Amino acid sequence: MHIVIAPDSFKGTLSSSQIIEIISDEGRFHFPEAKITGIPIADGGEGTLQAILASRSGIVREITVCNPLFEKTKASYGIFEDNGGESSAFIEMASASGLTLLSPDKRNALKTSSYGTGELIADALKQGVRNITAAIGGSATNDGGMGAMAALGFRFLDNHDRDVVPVGENLIRVARIDTAGALPELKEKISFTVMCDVRNPFTGPDGATYTYGPQKGASEDALALLEEGMQHFADVIRRDLGKDIRDVPGAGAAGGLGGAFCAFLDGKLNSGIQTMLDLVRFDSLIENADLIITGEGRVDGQSAQGKVLWGIGTCAKEKEIPVIAIVGGMLPDARTLYNCGITAIVPALNYAMPLSEVLNHADTLLHDAAERTFLLLKTGMSFASGKHYTAAKPNDFFV
Repeated sequence: MHIVIAPDSFKGTLSSSQIIEIISDEGRFHFPEAKITGIPIADGGEGTLQAILASRSGIVREITVCNPLFEKTKASYGIFEDNGGESSAFIEMASASGLTLLSPDKRNALKTSSYGTGELIADALKQGVRNITAAIGGSATNDGGMGAMAALGFRFLDNHDRDVVPVGENLIRVARIDTAGALPELKEKISFTVMCDVRNPFTGPDGATYTYGPQKGASEDALALLEEGMQHFADVIRRDLGKDIRDVPGAGAAGGLGGAFCAFLDGKLNSGIQTMLDLVRFDSLIENADLIITGEGRVDGQSAQGKVLWGIGTCAKEKEIPVIAIVGGMLPDARTLYNCGITAIVPALNYAMPLSEVLNHADTLLHDAAERTFLLLKTGMSFASGKHYTAAKPNDFFV
């Protein structure tokens, strides 16, 4: 038996690697002869690069960049060798411009910039990379992508032809865009792929500012100023670059960086999970699998709309491989996942308890859920073989 364990992290409690370790421990106890393959999964936020490196060899390049407040910090990206000998780079925005880089009292969407992410991209281009994938989840910015594009040599000028500091509050001051100084590498054939699961447009009530601005430290007054700036910036982009990104689905990702990739770099906004599965070559890793176990912190109806479980279930369904999702919690509308290749869902939360207790006992709850999963597998196999399987080991998880 070959079991593939490919979970997303349980946000705020367990990483993908920790989840794999716990489920693998139970799997080895109940099916000691089984081959178990662990594949950490992420869909574009913090930790995506490490998840890819766990399944695919590559090198990590660390450089000094600006954090969201232009303070110097270390950030990393990955370089991988593709078939044919060409190199590709994986940029994780959270490494340079992520919300977790700032303490809550320093989060201010008016003052933050995506400049550091642009510095990572610029460095990759100068290393000779011509195929770049960017994960843009977890940003601290609402600058329309102006900061990242400034780091690539685009200039944003005010009415007096002075450079505008590329932060959210200055979007309204951009009078024109000068492309003459853009990095010469950008004149070559470059492929930019953006991992983007959100469908928010660049502007409007469901756009970047009003949807994500509050979590980035924007007050109600700041939101109004930022939205006015984003509307203005979109107009300037349409006039100077000939690209109308205002209503493009996903253009509002990462405070508008998704739209900037489209307008300035001809980037393609792709499903985060599908891009992840392609990067780790998931198809080949599950080629001979008999079972896939995946999971995430909480599943609901939205999990079937391009999220991790949808991606893994859809991929496995094509190969007729059953998929069990071990999850933290499950809402009733999560049943829609059964139409997407997920064959069973096992919640880890097995009795009512305060959230603080759930967080403190996440590992033991997952152990228990994994044990129940493998016992159910044994029970099902006994129907087919008539063989009696060993029951559970003594439950020493809870003390």
